[in-house]
Amino acid sequence: MGNPPTPRWLPVVAAFLVCVTIGSMLVVLDRVPGRSRRPEASGPTPIAGSDLHLRGRYVFQRHCAVCHGRWGDGRGEMSVGMRPRPRDFTTGVFKFRSTPSGFLPTDEDLRRTLRRGIANSSMPAFGSLAENEVEAVIAYIKTLSPRWMDGTASVAVQHLGTDPPWLGDPVASAGHRAAGKVTFVTHCAPCHGIAGDGASAVANSLEDIWGQPCPPSDLRSTSLKSGPEPINIFRTLSTGLDGSPMPSFAESLNTVQRWDLVAYLLGLRSSNEPPSAPETR
Repeated sequence: MGNPPTPRWLPVVAAFLVCVTIGSMLVVLDRVPGRSRRPEASGPTPIAGSDLHLRGRYVFQRHCAVCHGRWGDGRGEMSVGMRPRPRDFTTGVFKFRSTPSGFLPTDEDLRRTLRRGIANSSMPAFGSLAENEVEAVIAYIKTLSPRWMDGTASVAVQHLGTDPPWLGDPVASAGHRAAGKVTFVTHCAPCHGIAGDGASAVANSLEDIWGQPCPPSDLRSTSLKSGPEPINIFRTLSTGLDGSPMPSFAESLNTVQRWDLVAYLLGLRSSNEPPSAPETR
């Protein structure tokens, strides 16, 4: 007599047990301290599979993925029709930073955007998140683009200083506003319009690096995307908004000229009087 026939279900069960065993081994290896799937970037970039990474992924999937997409590519379920579109974190390009143009933001930059949101956009303020949740999701966002692994893409924050003492004095700031008006006409009006309302000849043709329409902001508004305070405006003038047509003026305008421009822009909020066009000869 020969051996009894092998039950038909036995190979299936054996294959299942092998898969379970291999999967368990991978999970164990993934949790070995010091082991990372990617080189660790500067800052609290988490090890994939670590508690920080898992917490951050949970917060991201719960609060962010519906707009930014499951993989952080800006293609979430709610992203269709949004203007501006949700940020594609996989590119590693960020508009709102305290770092020079072309560099990654600091953790504090990301925290500020999370806590305050972005005015005139679909990005809300997440003021109710616990601080450890904010820390975790920031660390998780820093795993979504290989740029965070590039040590040359990170740089220390620029020291922007504080508001000049004359800024809050209408008399003392009058001369600065006048100088800022001249700077505005030359450097800002071609995109933002002579009245600062964003209605320029090129407004409808401007796009960001993702090919999406990127019209200039109405600078008369008190709810600018980077924030309403004078230092927020100065930061934008100094760093630019990466990925958009808004450049950095850190090299073309000195510190005094940029603060003069801030003084003029603050005046636009309370006055609808447009600056006169420069003379042509």
